[in-house]
Amino acid sequence: MPKSLVIVESPTKAKTITKFLGQDFQVESSFGHIRDLPVKTLGVDVKNNFEPEYEIPTKAKKTVDKLKKLAAKANEVILATDEDREGEAIAWHLTAALDLDEKKAERIVFHEITKKAIEEALKNPRHLDLKLVDAQQARRILDRLVGYKLSPLLWKKVARGLSAGRVQSVAVRIIVDREREIQNFKSEEYWSIEAELEKNQQNFIAQLIKVGNKKLTKLAIENEKEAQEIFADLQKAKYQIISIDKKETLRQPPTPFTTSTLQQEAGKKLGYSAKQTMMLAQQLYEGVELGSEGSVGLITYMRTDSLNLSGFSLDNVRDYIQNKIGPNYTPDKPSFFKTKAKGAQEAHEAIRPTDAYRTPDEIANYLNPRQLKLYKLIWQRTLACQMQPAVLDSTTIDIKANDYTFRATGSIIKFDGFLKIYKTAIKENILPVLKENDELKLIELKKLQHFTQPPARYSEATLIKAMEEYGIGRPSTYAPTLATIQERNYVKKNEEKKLQPTDIGMVVNDLLVEHFPQIVDLNFTAKMEEELDEIAEGKRKWQPVIKEFYEPFAQRLKAKEKEISKKALVEEKTDLKCDKCSSPMVIKTGRFGKFLACSNYPECKNIQPMLVTKEEKEAEETKEKCPKCESPLIVKIGRFGKFLACSNYPACKFTKNIQASTGITCPKCKQGEIVAKRSKRGKTFYACNRYPDCDYALWSKPTGEKCPKCVSLLVTAGKGKIKCSNKECDFEITE
Repeated sequence: MPKSLVIVESPTKAKTITKFLGQDFQVESSFGHIRDLPVKTLGVDVKNNFEPEYEIPTKAKKTVDKLKKLAAKANEVILATDEDREGEAIAWHLTAALDLDEKKAERIVFHEITKKAIEEALKNPRHLDLKLVDAQQARRILDRLVGYKLSPLLWKKVARGLSAGRVQSVAVRIIVDREREIQNFKSEEYWSIEAELEKNQQNFIAQLIKVGNKKLTKLAIENEKEAQEIFADLQKAKYQIISIDKKETLRQPPTPFTTSTLQQEAGKKLGYSAKQTMMLAQQLYEGVELGSEGSVGLITYMRTDSLNLSGFSLDNVRDYIQNKIGPNYTPDKPSFFKTKAKGAQEAHEAIRPTDAYRTPDEIANYLNPRQLKLYKLIWQRTLACQMQPAVLDSTTIDIKANDYTFRATGSIIKFDGFLKIYKTAIKENILPVLKENDELKLIELKKLQHFTQPPARYSEATLIKAMEEYGIGRPSTYAPTLATIQERNYVKKNEEKKLQPTDIGMVVNDLLVEHFPQIVDLNFTAKMEEELDEIAEGKRKWQPVIKEFYEPFAQRLKAKEKEISKKALVEEKTDLKCDKCSSPMVIKTGRFGKFLACSNYPECKNIQPMLVTKEEKEAEETKEKCPKCESPLIVKIGRFGKFLACSNYPACKFTKNIQASTGITCPKCKQGEIVAKRSKRGKTFYACNRYPDCDYALWSKPTGEKCPKCVSLLVTAGKGKIKCSNKECDFEITE
């Protein structure tokens, strides 16, 4: 008997939906995209209104053949791909590949994979939204034109294997601009004065805020001499309270999660990359096996910029708070939030659990540790957004000492509100019971030297926040963009997990800024995103948008191919001579950084790793001897940083990785020592120095201490946290 064929993107999603539908339905997966632009050719007819040329990739052909046969026998074909533009485009490509009538094909959408949501969607099918399809086509074609046309120029003028992307190039620019700010930053000295005071045998700290009636700015006390003058003047002063200001303040609950804020918070609190966060969220959305319940979708769709919550979910969450946390934590009315993101899809929902009563503890045994942590974060945040504000009693005390005014501030959490379930950085600072005109005893006066700090490098979380604020990219693009710029070696994470541009990233960025300013212009890229939104809303046609961008871009590309000098971009002169032909050596910048090469190329193809400077070389000579020829080993710098090499090069080509000792015994073999190493991608990791005899390795730096729960090594986890290296153990502390 013919059935209704339901097509989704993933096998996991298909499995979860199958259990909600009866025998009249057959749910199948397309395994993602089944049509795309060709890999080896441009695939866009720029002379014929930018008509795309789609093809079925080899890996998708068997799936398409299977779905075609099933569609031919089915009563109806229901396209149930994701609710965003990409999902709409996949559904449209399915109609073409399966020879379906796009005007008759039924399309259903849902924010969560639950029985109620699926049944409701089946009652309200719609036709394909071709406006959303056009917006996705426009993005794909724009990105193909930029990547396919600009990348060959980078190969010719910089190095083979490079690529340029419309959004990724802007992300790299943001990181490079910040790096230049740091490089150009000039630190300024300043001083502060603080007093430790006592009343009723309780000490507290007060900061100097005024001299006379003049409020002190951060840099007001410029040097030690000025600080010493104030310090001397205060030594014998009488400290007396002149005012006490007490007030009740509210700390409002956070908003529910969007894609951007989930990636940011998972980065800050859990140490997850954006890519990792989205992979785990996808698993939670599509369904996880919960014993006898079968596969259950645990969260709503994870690509969203909306802060809306459905009426059903609000009732569900408020009911849980009322019954399980307490009536005093439940506001009289639900809280509603308005997104500030440009072009947000308000019809969508925020990311939330599909059922507030499915607590993290209840399903902990069915999730792996990483899934559980992310689910718990989403569950707690959703509940918190519908709870009462936290109430704080805040006290500000001003203290007079001669002609100076000090200030002490304190706060006490009077009612924890949403903090009961979702902790944020609020610390109580309890002051003694004080009253106006009280005299205070000076315990210690301190003058403290400070220096202004350069702006911080971006982490993945702060870069996503910046991209969102600039209006660059959309929920579906943040994680892939960050992954791409690191995979392409334009950006790397340092040991603090902050993003730094590589040498090649700087060169490519500077080339684009100088010669293709629109490609890396933040305002231009944000405007392009707005135009894509307008296509999705039916306000613009996609071909004119592409044409408006492409024609001046193509003309500039043609001109720049002749104008740009590769030597000027990637070569620096040196005083060194080639040891093969005596021609001058030059410093070149390649895909993996700087290296020395003979200027007589291609006649002479001699290349060498970058040598350190003469001063650095002398400073970093080692006492270690080459095991092959007994010559001294010296430090050199190569593609992935410093390494040891024989000083008798090129006669002897012995090299050896520099292994920074941690002084920690390997917990696996009990014989080796944990040392810092570099991966092929240049990332630092920590492993046993007896490899390959022992394969123990960690990505995070070990502290040397052992976990009190499971006795595994503890490792640093960023943000002052220390956690267990055992993925099955949840032990974590803040230093």
